Amino acid sequence: MARRRERRGEPSQDRRKDRVGPATREEKLNDSDASERKLIGIFILFFIIIPAVSVLVYVYKYGSGTKRLEPVITERGPIKTDINFQEILTNTNVAGNESQRNYDYPVLAYITPWNSKGYEMAKRFNSKFTHLSPVWYDLKSHGNSLILEGRHNADKGWISELRMRGNALILPRIVLEAFPTELLKKKKQMDKAIDLMVTECKEMEYDGIVLESWSRWAAYGVLHNPDLRNMALKFIKQLGHALHSVASTRNPKQQLQLVYVVGPPHSDALQQHDFGPADLQSLSGSVDGFSLMTYDFSGPNNPGPNAPLNWIRFTLRLLLGSTGNNAQRLAPKIFLGINFYGNDFILSEGSGGAGAILGRDYLSLLEKHRPQLQWEKNSGEHFFVYFDDNNVRHAVFYPSLMSIYMRLEEARFWGTGISIWEIGQGLDYFFDLL
Repeated sequence: MARRRERRGEPSQDRRKDRVGPATREEKLNDSDASERKLIGIFILFFIIIPAVSVLVYVYKYGSGTKRLEPVITERGPIKTDINFQEILTNTNVAGNESQRNYDYPVLAYITPWNSKGYEMAKRFNSKFTHLSPVWYDLKSHGNSLILEGRHNADKGWISELRMRGNALILPRIVLEAFPTELLKKKKQMDKAIDLMVTECKEMEYDGIVLESWSRWAAYGVLHNPDLRNMALKFIKQLGHALHSVASTRNPKQQLQLVYVVGPPHSDALQQHDFGPADLQSLSGSVDGFSLMTYDFSGPNNPGPNAPLNWIRFTLRLLLGSTGNNAQRLAPKIFLGINFYGNDFILSEGSGGAGAILGRDYLSLLEKHRPQLQWEKNSGEHFFVYFDDNNVRHAVFYPSLMSIYMRLEEARFWGTGISIWEIGQGLDYFFDLL
C-alpha cells in the first residue's frame, strides 16, 4: 500500500565519519612525478570535494534552514537504533532545556482529562508548543436542538498559568457527534452549531478550536453521498469564516483559529469518504491547520508498528502531491500526527488482542522483562517481544528517540507542523526533540 518517497540519508552528523583526509598520503608522493600529481588531483576530487559538496547539498535540500538537534540531546539520550532497555530506564526522566525549541514549525499537543500527566507536561514544556488542545467538548443532538457539553472539564486556572508561562494558543477539541443529516440539511441547525462553538470561544477566551467530525460523518455514511459531502465541506468553511470574523480576547490583532482533524487515506485509490488532496485544497482558505492522524496503523488483527514511516511518506505525498509550489503553500497547514503512546499486542494463537500502553506501562515492562529491543527498519520503529506470567507471547511497539527523530526529520523535509497524541502518554526525554 505504502510508497516510499525516496531513500533518505542518515542524520548529517553521521556523515562526518565518511570524510577522508589525504594529507599523510600527499606527503609521501613525489611532486616531480606528473602522473602521481594527477592521482592526487583525482583523490582530492573524489574523496574531499565531492563528499563536501554532497554534504552541502544534503543540508540545503533537507535541512530547510531549521535547527539541527543539539549534541547534548544525543549525549543524554542516545538517538540510535541499537538501544537497550537499561539506557531507556537510565535516561528517560532526564529532560534537557525545557524552554528551548528544536523544531521550528508549529507543534500542536493534545491533552486529555483522563491522563493528568498531560496537564503537567503542557506547563513544564510550554515554550515548545505553539498550540495546545485539551480534549474537553462534544457537540451533541438534544431532541430537535443541539447542546455543547464539556465546559465542566475546562480548567481556567490551568489556562491562566499556561498563558503566564508562554504564548501557546489554547484550542480545545470539539467532537461533532450531532446527527449529521439533520445538522447539514437544516440551515438553522448548522447556524446553531456554529454559534455554540464561536460563543464558547468568546466566553471562555479560547484562541479557537480543534474540530473532529470527518470520521463521524464517514461512519454515518454521509460522505458517500455527493450532496451531503458538499454540505459537509460547506459547513467547515462557514465555521472557519465565523471564527475568523472574531478577534481573540487575548490578542485583538489575531483571529480565532480553526484546526480540523483528518484521517489518512488508506490507499492511493481514494474512496468517496476519504479526505483527499481536493478537500485539502478546497478548505485551505477557511481552515488554519489540519491535524493529520498518522497513527493507529496496526491493530489487534494486524499486530505491528504504530505509524510506519513509509506509510507517513505515502500519506504526505498523496495529500501534497510533490514539493512544488502547491505543496509548499499547503504543507505548513498540516500538523503531522506523531503518537506518544504504544501498543502491547498478544501474539499467541487464538488469543489475539492489544492494549494501548503509556510511558509508565512501558517502563514497567522494561524493568520486569529486561527485553532485547529490536529495530524494525521498514517502519522505523523499535519493538520487543516478551512472555507474560501465563507464558503468553506479546509484542510491544512503543516510540523511541530514534523513531520520533525520524518522523520529525520527515516533517522538516515537507515543511509541516506536528501534532502529538498525546503528551501525557510519552517519556520525559521525548520533549528534548521538540
